[in-house]
Amino acid sequence: MVNERLKADMATVLEGLDEQMRGLAKIQLERSRLTATASVCEQRITVTVNADGLLIDTDFADDIAELTYDEIAAGMTEAVQKASAEVLRRGLELMEPLRERKAQLPKLSEIIEGAPDLGEMMPTAPPPPVRLQDYQDDASGGRFEDGSVARSMISDED
Repeated sequence: MVNERLKADMATVLEGLDEQMRGLAKIQLERSRLTATASVCEQRITVTVNADGLLIDTDFADDIAELTYDEIAAGMTEAVQKASAEVLRRGLELMEPLRERKAQLPKLSEIIEGAPDLGEMMPTAPPPPVRLQDYQDDASGGRFEDGSVARSMISDED
């Protein structure tokens, strides 16, 4: 009897996993086609980013010369960050139905007594800094507010 319940629970998990995989493939395709556009500096700077937040198009208005180089540089940073935030938000929105279905599936710990809850074991990555100064803060010795240290992935000397 216990084996029958275990088989039924496992079948439910496998069906759910198959549905999740098909849903994930569809969402990945939809996400890959996402773009977002943002304009700043009174519409003088307009940028478009792809689904990964990478800049794919830049447009300057005819009156861009009214801005200083520093204003243009700051405007570009602001516009790309705004567009990237929007494409990230829309990507997460695409994932929401999949997350809802996942929440309805039984956890491994519900099927096998004493099994760990793998979802709770997954570490969560902290968000990366959005300002260059956060990487170069000499006063903190290269440390962020949470105590982590900015390090180069290339060499220890960087």
